[in-house]
Amino acid sequence: MNKFYLTDIYIYPIKSLGGIRLEQALMEDEGLQYDRRWMLVDHDGTFITQRKHAQLSMLQVRIKNDRLYVSHKVNEELEISFKLDETTGKRIEVTVWDDASIGLEVSESVNEWFTAYLQFEVRLVRMSADEKILVDPGYASNGEIKSFSDGYPTLLIGQSSLDLLNEKLTESVNMNRFRPNLVFSGGEAHIEDHFKTFYLGNLHFSAVKPCARCVLITVNQETGIKGKEPLKTLAGYRTFNQKIMFGQNLLHKGTGVINIGDELKVENWK
Repeated sequence: MNKFYLTDIYIYPIKSLGGIRLEQALMEDEGLQYDRRWMLVDHDGTFITQRKHAQLSMLQVRIKNDRLYVSHKVNEELEISFKLDETTGKRIEVTVWDDASIGLEVSESVNEWFTAYLQFEVRLVRMSADEKILVDPGYASNGEIKSFSDGYPTLLIGQSSLDLLNEKLTESVNMNRFRPNLVFSGGEAHIEDHFKTFYLGNLHFSAVKPCARCVLITVNQETGIKGKEPLKTLAGYRTFNQKIMFGQNLLHKGTGVINIGDELKVENWK
C-alpha cells in the first residue's frame, strides 16, 4: 500500500508573482494564509497575469516582520515593501475571470512602482475582509469560498507527475511552472487524479476537479522567457475533452495547520 507525504507547501501572496515555500502553513477558509490575498489589476479592475505579462515571473515575494517585500530576481536594486494590512481604504471593483469582488487599494506609491515596472497603469489591491468570493457552485457543496485564485482555494500535484513529464522533455522543468500549493511524494504519476477525499492532519480535503493548464506553464520562472514546453508535450498525453490537465483542484473543510512531512491519508478513491 502506497503512503503519501507532503513534501512542499507554497503560497503566492500576490497573484501571478513568485511563490514562497513554507515548512508550515495555516489553512484558512479561503485557502492557505496569505495565498493570493493581493493582486494587480488594470484600469478596469481586471486581474493582471503572467499569461500576458511574463515579466511578472521575475518578481519574487517574501514576508518578514508583518511586511510584504517584492524584489526583482536579477536586479537587486528593484525592491518595494508595504505592511500586510496597508490600504488607502479605496474600494475597487475587480474581476478574476467571471468572479467579481471588491479589492482595497494598497497605496499610490506601490501602484507607481508596479506601473513603472510593467510600463502600463496598474494598481495593487488586497482582499476585503467583508467580501467573500464563492467557488463555482457546480463543484462546491457547502458554499466554499476562495481568495483571488483562478477557481479553487488549493492546488495539489504529485511529485511523480512532474517526474514523468520531465522524463519526456528534452529539458526538465521545475514544479514552480505549475504553481501548486501542495506537493506530495509517493505513488505513480497522476495518482492524484484518483483521490476523492483525504486528510492532512485533521484537515479534510476533496479533489473536485482536474486543473486545466494554459500558456502560463510555458514561462520559465527563473528567466521570464516563454517557450512552447511543457505545454506541447503535455498535450500529447494529458489532453481530456480538449483540455490539458495537470494537478487537482481541492476544496477543504475547517481550518488548521499543515506541515511538511504530514502524511496524506486517502479516505476515498474515485
